[in-house]
Amino acid sequence: MSTPIVEAVNLRKIYTMGDQEVRALDGISFRVEPGEMTAILGASGSGKSTLMNIIGCLDRPTSGEYRLDGEDVSRLSDSALARIRNRKIGFVFQNFNLLPRMTALENVEVPLLYSGMSHAKDRAMAALERVGLASRARHEPNQLSGGQRQRVAIARALVTNPSMVLADEPTGNLDTKTGDEIMNLFRELNEQGVTLLIVTHEPEIAARCRRAIVMRDGHIIEDHPTAGALHPTPASSTGTE
Repeated sequence: MSTPIVEAVNLRKIYTMGDQEVRALDGISFRVEPGEMTAILGASGSGKSTLMNIIGCLDRPTSGEYRLDGEDVSRLSDSALARIRNRKIGFVFQNFNLLPRMTALENVEVPLLYSGMSHAKDRAMAALERVGLASRARHEPNQLSGGQRQRVAIARALVTNPSMVLADEPTGNLDTKTGDEIMNLFRELNEQGVTLLIVTHEPEIAARCRRAIVMRDGHIIEDHPTAGALHPTPASSTGTE
């Protein structure tokens, strides 16, 4: 049996606000296996953002265990968490988080430079090719459409060959057509073996994944395969829009 990419065991995250105790996570347990495409779905205040921060090694639980790729990272130091983030997790954000004065190629190179990997430029170009954006490698973000900028962000997430890609509302700043193309790209990448965790408040986006973990008030209330698990990916969308 393979080692889970994500294994959460009885995770709790408690915030103290004045004399009140807020249980953002209240005993969360689940696993994500290699090659899954899973949505974490919930409304504002459900706990999904808190869970995403813990999964992404941006925060620690108050109690419980979180194992990433078999390693218990629940109590690691900030510097150790930073190393794991750079090595094992590729991030995709709603606002793209691209550096404005760098080209697409230079933006994709950034994680490689932090980790000291060799052949950064070749690896970055290969990642851009993978998302269908090699022809825009020399363009800066303000010369790209929203969909193209998100493809650059996805290439940046893939370039270190991480254990998983963690996407936070990745279609939130895109129109419906472009968001649909980005989800098609995610499906294609998943079929190539990329493990994807997509945090969203939109049921339509969750349905495009293969599994949905539904949260409410710090609890998991549903965990099930989606309609997307039953249907093949539509025709290739790796274009430049």
